[in-house]
This record gives sequence, structure tokens and C-alpha cells, in this order.
Amino acid sequence: MRLSVLDQSPIRDGSTPGEALHNSIDLAQLTERLGYTRYWVAEHHGTKGLACNSPEVLIGPIASATSRIRVGSGGVMLPHYSPLKVAESFSMLSGLFPGRIDLGIGRAAGTSPKVAFALQRDRRQAAPDDFREQLDELINYLAGRTSFKFDSPELSLLGSSPESSIWAAELGLPYVFADFINPNGARISRIYRQQFTPSELLPAPRSSVAVWAICADSDEEAERLSYSFRMMMTLLFRGASIRVPTIETAETFLKAEGLLPAQTPAGRRIITGAPARVREAIEAVARDYEAEEVLLVNILHSHEARRLSYELIAREFGMDN
Repeated sequence: MRLSVLDQSPIRDGSTPGEALHNSIDLAQLTERLGYTRYWVAEHHGTKGLACNSPEVLIGPIASATSRIRVGSGGVMLPHYSPLKVAESFSMLSGLFPGRIDLGIGRAAGTSPKVAFALQRDRRQAAPDDFREQLDELINYLAGRTSFKFDSPELSLLGSSPESSIWAAELGLPYVFADFINPNGARISRIYRQQFTPSELLPAPRSSVAVWAICADSDEEAERLSYSFRMMMTLLFRGASIRVPTIETAETFLKAEGLLPAQTPAGRRIITGAPARVREAIEAVARDYEAEEVLLVNILHSHEARRLSYELIAREFGMDN
């Protein structure tokens, strides 16, 4: 089982988006030294607490600051873009960093309906729901089936629904399930493996799972660190976007709201604990999904605590030897 990183570039309260992006580069350098396989950056729009609006812009600086780790998107939200433009952008990155660039594609908007509408070029009518057609077009470009010639990245499909697993299986693509969005996806991931059709891009199914994981020196400290994310997500579900609050602010909020941290936000799996406990939970998730790779994501107020979380997990898995 391989371990990788999915980074949402959190902006902590009291800091700037620029600082968050520099923290992403710093964390990528650290996780490369620790032995993680991939470093993927997410796409979000109109969100006060997450800095990366354009993965292809951040991938270049991260790849320049590292030398071995694969760097990619987790993911590019294809409905916002022209498939040809996405192919061109990632072909450039692949040409600059051969054999190291991943193109993870997602269907979700990554934002609110209002901001998604603002991202449309043509706002005279709602954008069509033609993701599958966009995906087919993108694959044709990257597989060399058109007159365009590209340096091709490794393509993966990200999802959290049965539809995405079926598409990944039909098209013969690697599949990454977002357990951090939907913690009930093991059955969906099995559908992908059962229905997989070999392709020129991938001869056999390859599934990964992305999960929340916060590790600290003790179970109590890891749970306390999670308060910031729990408050941020609770308010986001209520329609309020904030920067990542301090632990103290979040603890006060949770108490005032009468919310039990371990059950907040509802419907999300958040692995927390000391190294042995976190390893056991990560391995259990990987077994449930029959996944060859686990991407770890966390949002903490302290960048130093994020670094330590990945360090402790790498050490527990023997990756830093």
C-alpha cells in the first residue's frame, strides 16, 4: 500500500492565501523526503479558507521545488473548462517534468452554484451536464487519437458516487474515491473493480481512496487539533465560509453549539489519533476499498502540526527509514 498527500491549501485565520500556497510547497518538499508517492492539490473557488483555485498553477512551483514525488491535481473540475485547454496545460507540465505529472479529473463544481455560474464563459443559459462527453474528448487528446500531439500526464478519475466508478471502469482509468466526502464508498469502489475494462491507458484496475487523517503524539492532542476543521466544515454546511480558526476559537464554538467533536460534522469520517491508532484506521479503510493507495488530507490551523502529522504517519509506516 502506497501513501500519498491530497492538499487543500488551508488558509489559517490571521494569515494570507499566499502564505497558504507557500505552505503547500513546503509540505510537498517534506513529504517527498518522507517517502510519500504523490502530492496532489485540490481545486476550490470562492472559499475563504482554501487557497488553490487553479491546480495547474500550483503544480509547476511544487514540481520545481521537488525532484521525485509525483505532482498532480486532485482534481481539475472539468465542467468549468475546455477539455483541449486542460490537455494543453497538463501537456506543458508533463513536458517540463517528464514522468511526474498526474491529471486527476473531477465532476463536482468545487464551489457554490453562484460561483460556478460566474465561472461559466457563456452565462445566457445553464451549462450542460455533459461531463462524460468532456471526459471522452479529453481522453482522445491525451491518447493521441486526434491531430493534436501532447506530452501526456497520467490520468485518473476522482469521484464519490456510483456514476464515477462506472465511468472509470468503462474507460479503463485509475479511480480515486473521495472517502473524505462520502465515507460509505467501499461498495462503490468494488463496482469499479468488478466492472473494469482494460484500456490502452491501464491494463488492470487501480483504485485509491482519499481520507481525512490527523495524527499527533497522543489521541487527545489529535482530537483537539481536529476542532479547527470541525468548526470550519460545520459553518460551511450552513453556508458560511471562514478561514481555518484557532483551536481555542473552535473549541469555544463547539461547546456553545452543544456539538460533540467526534460527531461533527455529521456524515464525515475523520481519522484522528496517535500513530498506531491512525495506522490501524488507515489500513482498515484501505482494506474496505481494496485500495492500493491512500491519499491523506487534513486541515489544521497550525502548519507545524500538519507537518508533524505527516511525519508521524510516515514514521509509523516505516517510510522514513
